[in-house]
Amino acid sequence: MKMNTTIIAAVAALTAAGMTVATSPVSAASAAIESAKSQCVVGERNDGYLGVVPGETAAADLLREIRRVNQERKAAYERLAERNGVSVAVAAALTAERLINSAKSGECVQDASGDWIKKA
Repeated sequence: MKMNTTIIAAVAALTAAGMTVATSPVSAASAAIESAKSQCVVGERNDGYLGVVPGETAAADLLREIRRVNQERKAAYERLAERNGVSVAVAAALTAERLINSAKSGECVQDASGDWIKKA
């Protein structure tokens, strides 16, 4: 919880200072992931990575695809962090905020407290 509070404070400070961390390097998800997101099997976590929603089951091929996307995201966050002089966690948190805010109605996302909610 302290880590999330620290990240949120860092994001707020960067935003207040007018610093913009581009979040576009996160690749588009596959059709399988998009389908799983629409069924609330997979969702956007508050740390910038995809996760399986608790209580749901993902097939092995879907889990492999989630790992692939999350590896790509981690590499993108590392580049963003280096380019902007912030930690990887801050770069990921900025992207998570954008991804969660842009999730479609009916998709599940993790809120700041770590609870999974279905977007209205």
